[in-house]
Amino acid sequence: MQRRSFLKRAATAAAVAGIANAAGTSGQARAALTGAAAQTPGPFSSVVNGIGRRKLGKSDAEVSIIGIGGYHLGLGSVPEADAIRIIRRALDEGINFLDNCWDYNAGVSEERMGKALADGYRHRAFLMTKIDGRTGAAATEQIETSLKRLKTDHIDLLQIHEVIRMEDPERAFQPGNVIDVLKQARKDGKIRFIGFTGHKSPAMHLNMIEVADKHGFHFDTVQMPVNALDHHYDSFGEKVIPVAQRHGIAVLGMKPLSNAAILKTGAVTAPEALRYAMSVPVTMTITGCQTMANLEQALGVARNFKPMGLEEKIAILEKTAPAAPEGKFEDYKSSHMYDGTFHNPQWLG
Repeated sequence: MQRRSFLKRAATAAAVAGIANAAGTSGQARAALTGAAAQTPGPFSSVVNGIGRRKLGKSDAEVSIIGIGGYHLGLGSVPEADAIRIIRRALDEGINFLDNCWDYNAGVSEERMGKALADGYRHRAFLMTKIDGRTGAAATEQIETSLKRLKTDHIDLLQIHEVIRMEDPERAFQPGNVIDVLKQARKDGKIRFIGFTGHKSPAMHLNMIEVADKHGFHFDTVQMPVNALDHHYDSFGEKVIPVAQRHGIAVLGMKPLSNAAILKTGAVTAPEALRYAMSVPVTMTITGCQTMANLEQALGVARNFKPMGLEEKIAILEKTAPAAPEGKFEDYKSSHMYDGTFHNPQWLG
């Protein structure tokens, strides 16, 4: 057996053994599990049609514990009429958080969402979108474009997309660049809250929070992958969620199914994966729904939601540990496959 292969297998075995050994009692489990896995999400501030809502960080705004991802709704394989029906049914059923991005499907995702929010649906939604622009000019243009596509006079949450380079924070905070643009947009009433997203490395998220601290700036939200694979490899849950909690930053979980890759492992089902992702201390979880069946499945998990207990989490993590080494099923961490601004650096400005 080659040394590298042996070490990989040994690491996996050790991870499984460690999780299994933690299962004796709740106290032992809590001591063994660390970071996000050892905790549960906060209480609901209200419930709408069986779907819980939580306060967004330090604000009084409420968001549903599950949100609808915008990317899938703009795919060519999803008819526009179906995308509109999915969004409206989600809002009718008690979900209010809608995710989107300036670059999703060349703007189709935002355009479809804008159409869905007509006929009085806009006032039911907590609308989030993201921009890639780092320079003042690029950020300003992208905000204005998103407002037009979404057919709204304001966006509830605007996030800096793809913080996937260590130099991104310093660039964002340079005078006249994106942070200054976002602060002015908030002052002008075009946006309410400011956050950032990324999927590459916890170190990059932590650097963004540290740089913000140096500039006396508070992010309202931070978005990151949170799922049962993340726990085992360069974990956002382990490293970033505790820091966000201390700062009072709302944690938005994404990729609960690891872009569907977790299903390829055969370790857990989609509802199990989603429920695990919602059972750690996130404010809410964004999930992609490209069919009505996907939405109904998500509603089934979210309605009357009860977080997993420690023993349930351990069982899930024990199943996913063998598939986790080196981020094999987390390509967004270990490759440039999902890095839109890597392939299109002009979006940064």
